[in-house]
Parts: sequence; structure tokens; C-alpha cells
Amino acid sequence: MERVHLKDLHLTYDAGNLKTRGVTDQIVIHHTGNPTDDDMSATEINASHQGQGWTCIGYHYVIRKDGMVEQGRPHWTIGAHAYGHNSHTIGIHVCGNFEIGEPTSEQIESLAMLLANLCTDYGLTIDRDHIVGHRELMSTACPGKNLYAMMDTIVGKANFYAKQ
Repeated sequence: MERVHLKDLHLTYDAGNLKTRGVTDQIVIHHTGNPTDDDMSATEINASHQGQGWTCIGYHYVIRKDGMVEQGRPHWTIGAHAYGHNSHTIGIHVCGNFEIGEPTSEQIESLAMLLANLCTDYGLTIDRDHIVGHRELMSTACPGKNLYAMMDTIVGKANFYAKQ
């Protein structure tokens, strides 16, 4: 299986404040949701989250408009992205406001390949029970109507990448 390229930005944070996730049984998809259809880096999101008093970026991965996948919070740690579900999930942030904009084809392909990699690594079935939009866990518009409408297609692509 092909592996997605992960860009390590060497984010700064106090690793002593992070906890190991004991189980991983879902992957949660997010979007920025800012008023503009932006393309914030993991470094920018990390600074924003730290500015709010968090240890570091809440997401484990950030997918930029050009499809680059940036590492966020260490993949093995408990995230800070889906209240009440952080202890058992991995959070993937897709840059943009998908209430008003559309994800790029590069983002969709990188997301599908990352999902294939993560589901394989964690022994998860690549399906809609294990890959969810943030709105499926709580009351929010995230990951935006335009990305959410593509979830079945993305999961189908992830299954394709897992078989390569």
C-alpha cells in the first residue's frame, strides 16, 4: 500500500502534558470553518490553540489545499478535537471552510490515502462507522456541508488505496 507523505513541522509543545490514547476506534474529519475559505498550516493552528491555553494543536493531521499532509499532535496521543470523543479517536483537519468552499481534489486524494494508512495501521475497517464527520459526534456544522457530502466517496477512495 502506498503511504501518504507526512510533513513534520517540528511543532513546539510540552510533551509532558500529552497522554497516550489507549484505544483507537474512529477517525474524525474536521474543517476550519473560519469566515473565509482559508489554508492554515499546522504551525498556525498550533499557535492559535496554544493561544487559547491548550498544550498544542488539537488535531493529529492537517491537510492543506495543495494536498500536503502536515503532522499535528503526535498520532499516539489523546487529541483535543471532538469533545467527549478525544480519548478514542484520531482527528484530521482539512483546511478550508466547506460551508462556503469546496475541498480541492488534492485534499480529497490525500485524505483518502491517509485514511487508508491509518485504518490499516490501527486495524480499523474502512467504512462510515469508523470514519465520521465531526457533526456525527456532536452538534456542529463541521466538516462543512461540501466536505460532508463527499464522505462516502472519500471512504470508497480509501478502500481503493488500501488495496494498492
